[in-house]
Amino acid sequence: MSLIRKSVLHVETLYVDGDKVAAKPLKMIGAAAVIKNPWVGRGYVEDLSPEIRRLAPQLSEHLTKLILDEAGSGEAVEAFGKSAIVGLDGEIEHASALIHTLHFGNTYRTAVGAKSYLAFNNTRGPANAPLLIPMMDKNDEGRRSHYLTLQFAIPDAPAADELVIALGAATAGRPHHRIGDRYKDLAELGNDVKNPAAVK
Repeated sequence: MSLIRKSVLHVETLYVDGDKVAAKPLKMIGAAAVIKNPWVGRGYVEDLSPEIRRLAPQLSEHLTKLILDEAGSGEAVEAFGKSAIVGLDGEIEHASALIHTLHFGNTYRTAVGAKSYLAFNNTRGPANAPLLIPMMDKNDEGRRSHYLTLQFAIPDAPAADELVIALGAATAGRPHHRIGDRYKDLAELGNDVKNPAAVK
């Protein structure tokens, strides 16, 4: 795909945590694409939508395929997230633009059978900046076992005029999850899921 300068697939599998073997190893997958920032060099651009509609679906299709090829199937993905880094010549809004749109997220949701929103991160940085992909359960935002973050870096990206766009996946939750979930806390506090702090 000529749109993408390079893609990176990062995979890590956790077998032991806290000196205890995981009943189910935790595989986390990050798929990232490095592209030229389409808005750099044009001054302040008010309407970002033409590039969003043109680029976001292509990027999502490419990254989703990388994730599914590694995970084996959409069903194998239990947690998911997204992230973007804009190079130093760009705006944070440029990083946000290509991932905070249903033109990007829905391809991935459909492929993995998800209903949740995608946990996200968007930052600005130089080449080799940490790419952090927060994740949560694909269908249950309150399931704390699947609150995860995958971190890696690309030594030559983003250049000042580039963007790194990424998707993340996990095939399990944290190996020894034992802190309960939001629903337990809500029950103890007597609060509602839509207003957890009971703000009036």
